[in-house]
Amino acid sequence: MRRYAFVGTGSRAQMYLGALLGSHADAGYPVAFCDTNEVRMAYHDRVVARTRPDLAVPHYAAGDFDQMLARERPDVVVVTSPDATHAGYVSAALRSGADAVVEKPMTTDLAGLRQIHDALAAPGAGRLTVTFNYRYSPRNTLVRRLIADGAIGEVTSVAFEWCLDTVHGADYFRRWHRDKATSGGLLVHKASHHFDLVNWWLADLPEVVFARGGLRFYGADNAARRGLGPRPERSRDAADPADPFTLDITADGKLRELYHAGEHLDGYIRDRDVFSGGITIEDNLSVVVGYRRGASMAYTLHAHSPWEGYRVAVNGTAGRIELDVVERGHVARASAGASIGAATAVVDPSAAAVVASAGSRPRGARLLLQRHWEAAEEVPIPSGTGGHGGGDTMLLDDVFRGPDGDPLSRQAGYVDGAASVLVGVAGNESLRTGQAVYVADLGLPLTGES
Repeated sequence: MRRYAFVGTGSRAQMYLGALLGSHADAGYPVAFCDTNEVRMAYHDRVVARTRPDLAVPHYAAGDFDQMLARERPDVVVVTSPDATHAGYVSAALRSGADAVVEKPMTTDLAGLRQIHDALAAPGAGRLTVTFNYRYSPRNTLVRRLIADGAIGEVTSVAFEWCLDTVHGADYFRRWHRDKATSGGLLVHKASHHFDLVNWWLADLPEVVFARGGLRFYGADNAARRGLGPRPERSRDAADPADPFTLDITADGKLRELYHAGEHLDGYIRDRDVFSGGITIEDNLSVVVGYRRGASMAYTLHAHSPWEGYRVAVNGTAGRIELDVVERGHVARASAGASIGAATAVVDPSAAAVVASAGSRPRGARLLLQRHWEAAEEVPIPSGTGGHGGGDTMLLDDVFRGPDGDPLSRQAGYVDGAASVLVGVAGNESLRTGQAVYVADLGLPLTGES
């Protein structure tokens, strides 16, 4: 059994820790927690105690990460800390000989990419896995399979629209993600998921990127322009409790224990008001990506949609694939601030009744394949259990037990992680300069462990 250390013990760590304590307990067990905040580590102690009361997991401050590696000798380090810290933790773990499992995005900038690239090339370096769980979602896997099987011939272009609603989308503007220096902005933190999907679907690498976007809905300036009045620093302090953007994390037991209880230790405020100052990321983004073999992608993301989901059209020399996904069809005003989880979370029952009676978009996914000179056919999407249509379970199997010869190559490594980040990095540079950016000009070759 393998020994797992966790660095970053916020919400994102829960899926991996929960698997080790339950469905994948045969793969290993936790041997260390490392974080900036003792309260968060103590929360996970209580999680461990519920199933493994015999197991005491040592705590390490973030500054003692190297000491943790030397003392605990983990076989694997799971990195779920804020994005800008990934490269330092991943590279140190790899150089120590441990494997690293890192949440997307692998890192946020060129310096981080180079740091990880060099660590992988060091003698005795461990193996890197980047966890792109959307690859494992049955609907996205099916798109990959259809393209690989030649169902639409050679791909010529992709149109990809991602809609984040005023629950899920708004939450990025409350948390550390609102600081571009920490998250890389939504082009890196969020869209790396989507760029990876297209890179993987096409089995190709990005060549050139052009982007436009800005902060057009959230933030203090937009609030003032729309006459919203003064805003509090913390969402929980909003003057109007009926404000749909108000979030009181003290009312949620998990958020209260993980974040509110530890604010005094590191100053991290989980529930900043989405219309307060200090936001440096964009909420509307449009990107054009050209690929090495000639295909192109038109991508859009907006973070204040009234519904959540995505639409993809893949055009080829022999036809077209269309994938429409509704993850949440409507956010009822009364429940907006109370339902902040992933878009697949269930809105409270009273709100759901309002949604249903209003005739909202039906939740679910529809995949159409239409070849030239033929009628469109709906392709059945296999159903799975668990997060992301069963994709999370398959991802965890790969992380903890190995991919076992997956013909679709869903397990991602350095090249996959770097390719997705480079689209976001190039997009951010294009936003800054107003010019198209060639990936090769960024000076980082896409070579290494795939």
